[in-house]
Amino acid sequence: MSLPARHHLKGTGAGALPPMLEQYVALRDQYPDYLLLFQVGDFYEAFGEDAERLARLASITLTHKTSKDFSTPMAGVPVRAVDAFVERLLSLGLKVALADQVEEPGAGLVDRKVTQLLSPGTLVEERLLPADENYLAAIASGDGYALALLDLSTGEFRCAAFGSRAALYDELGRHRPAEVLLAPEFQENEALLAEFRARFPVMLSQASFEPDVCERELAQTLGHTPPDLDSVALRRACGAALGYARFALQGRLEMITRVQRFDPSAHLNLPESAAAALEVFRPNSPGGPTLLSALSETRTAAGRRRLRAWLRAPLLDETTIRARQEAVATLVAQPDRRERLRSALYRAHDLERLTARISTLRAVPREVAALARTLELLPEIAGVLEGLGGTLGGLRERLSGLSDLPALIRAALVDEPPIKIGEGGLIRDGFDARLDELRAEAIRHRQWLADLEAHERARTGIPSLKVGFNSVTGYYLEVTRAHQGRVPDDYHQIGTLKNALRFTRPDVREREREILRAETQATALEAEVFSRLREQLCQHADALSRVAGALGDLDVLCCLAEVAATRGWVRPQTVSGELSLKQARHPVVQQALGDRFVPNDAELHPERRLLILTGPNMAGKSTYLRTVALCALLHQIGSFVPADAARMCVFDAIHTRIGASDDLAGGRSTFMVEMSELASILHGATPRSLVILDEIGRGTSTYDGLAIAWAALEHLHRTGAFTLFATHYFELTRLEGQLGGVVNLHVAALEEAGGLTFYHQVVEGPASRSYGIGVAKLAGLPPRVTTRAAQLLAGLQAREEGAGDAVLGELESLDLARMTPLEALQRLHELQQRLRAVAPQEILP
Repeated sequence: MSLPARHHLKGTGAGALPPMLEQYVALRDQYPDYLLLFQVGDFYEAFGEDAERLARLASITLTHKTSKDFSTPMAGVPVRAVDAFVERLLSLGLKVALADQVEEPGAGLVDRKVTQLLSPGTLVEERLLPADENYLAAIASGDGYALALLDLSTGEFRCAAFGSRAALYDELGRHRPAEVLLAPEFQENEALLAEFRARFPVMLSQASFEPDVCERELAQTLGHTPPDLDSVALRRACGAALGYARFALQGRLEMITRVQRFDPSAHLNLPESAAAALEVFRPNSPGGPTLLSALSETRTAAGRRRLRAWLRAPLLDETTIRARQEAVATLVAQPDRRERLRSALYRAHDLERLTARISTLRAVPREVAALARTLELLPEIAGVLEGLGGTLGGLRERLSGLSDLPALIRAALVDEPPIKIGEGGLIRDGFDARLDELRAEAIRHRQWLADLEAHERARTGIPSLKVGFNSVTGYYLEVTRAHQGRVPDDYHQIGTLKNALRFTRPDVREREREILRAETQATALEAEVFSRLREQLCQHADALSRVAGALGDLDVLCCLAEVAATRGWVRPQTVSGELSLKQARHPVVQQALGDRFVPNDAELHPERRLLILTGPNMAGKSTYLRTVALCALLHQIGSFVPADAARMCVFDAIHTRIGASDDLAGGRSTFMVEMSELASILHGATPRSLVILDEIGRGTSTYDGLAIAWAALEHLHRTGAFTLFATHYFELTRLEGQLGGVVNLHVAALEEAGGLTFYHQVVEGPASRSYGIGVAKLAGLPPRVTTRAAQLLAGLQAREEGAGDAVLGELESLDLARMTPLEALQRLHELQQRLRAVAPQEILP
């Protein structure tokens, strides 16, 4: 949802705008794409059309701002509750600008400035951020396509180049950015823009993609243009992301110190459609479980983000896979060590995001204290890792180098610092000599006032005299009316109550001024001391980032070990050219079913390369397919797998087509979506790929679907990809014996008088029948319908078999040597028409 380029305040009256509204309009026009929330005391207000929009979207009351000659709609939200309203506005596609009062109210117009520009992809405030990554993406094209990904909450900045739009979209789908910047070549191409919007319902924003502007942004932020940004498209995407972020954060980009170019081909190719079908990150049913949620035994927010990153980019390098497996195996074998690590990690704060806050000098006192508590855990964690080699030993080394920072922070800050800097009581006594002097001075003056009450009671003889304080009159001496006659001449009355009088004296006023001066100076000095502390910490940003990454990796390894140990998963052997799973389980479904889950074996190797799986619906074919694919994915992130034994090769891609869906926005039917995904699979599959196909061809007529499925299987056989193919086309089972490496499997089921029983067990050989009518009975179709369907099925099968036998007999008896080509074609046409004439109406009564 965008806002007008130029704001016109909606109102009535011919007079000039009041000064405050003039100020509002001036700020509003500086940020035309943002909804301006303008602080007026304890409220953030919007005026004119923006007020109407805010009232409608946030469901708040619309009022009016009225002066002598002008009236305009007004709507506001309390300052204390603004975060909840901002979250809602962002979710509805609006960007929000907060204009705060930057001086104390006085006689004239209060100065206001825009202090925060908030959009989904540029959030840095912890209270507004999601727990997972929060990416801003920028996309440009040239010689191919370029994608830049920036998470301002952690400082992560990555980019990649792609040869095709499909590969770009797959990568974008894996990262799911909160906001996207599209270069003009996308924005101005209606078809391309419509395609993008159909695939990615995300906020689209505008930024400068001009090459010279982008080059300057790279130089300003990174100090140079990295040499691996070797295309104009990459530099435009990265520069546009930085420029947009710089505007939103008002220049504070210190958290970004480098850009990392990644190569998608260096990781297992998991297309967006495959990740969706396997429910890796998002469930197909709202609120359902995913692979990520099934694995989520991490103890830190950074660990959960790192787990997502590992699942997005499974490994191709066998050495790295084995190294991760070895680390997981060590932690599985040593539960006490694993639990000590997980206990320490549980007490750690989000060091990645804390580091970003430190590097931009935005960290508040409590965040700095949280940094100290987290860094104090490092010696404990390093001690637990003592004596371990490999990946775990390397992580221990990455945790070093910051031993002085916790002591520095502890020496500077009190144990429980306030949230804000100006609240006082922030810096510990003894840390700054001048601050100690000011505090001591204020204490001396307060002590004088504390002693004044006893002194004045003795001097005046008034036993009920007391010294008090309020924010209106300051310090005062209070005397009840009964002792009014004893009040000394040097008391000056400043207030009258029902039963008492209040007075002051010049020396009391002087002491009050001295207290105020000392405390004001102390508060300002505390801010200076804290700022210096933040600057000192900022110098360690690179080291903090290194430690944060190590803690994230360690958390994921501990998580995978915990899952493996508690659920009986096994370490797979990494081998070449085969996949062997014994008693494998679906990692997500098993969590729901527990001991009721029926495990199965799976064997793929060069002589058993293409498995055709038949059996009734609901018997577990799709679960079996997904089990194999998810075990392959888990293996290649370095995890154990849910099986009793496993030998697994390294795949270059996992391609899947499971389930039915359409693309209404794109004008594509279920069958068209299916064919598009199948086309991508057939073009992309290699001999090192794992292909999972479920019910290909069902979206069209039986013969068309069968022909497509048959041809696709032949193509995959020629390609050499390891393939699991679930189908109801029993004709495809004939391929076993005709094509080498094709093996038939089926899911066992038994149909008896009492109904249909599923065993969920995958066994060798083709299914004997489809059991479709049995499944229809289970689904609750009326008995009259299922009985009639059984009659029709029997008639159709008999008619088709009879017609087929007759046609085959006639075809065999043809003497082709005595026929002309034209006669042969005519005879074949007649036989074909007879086969096609087999129809339900011929068996109707």
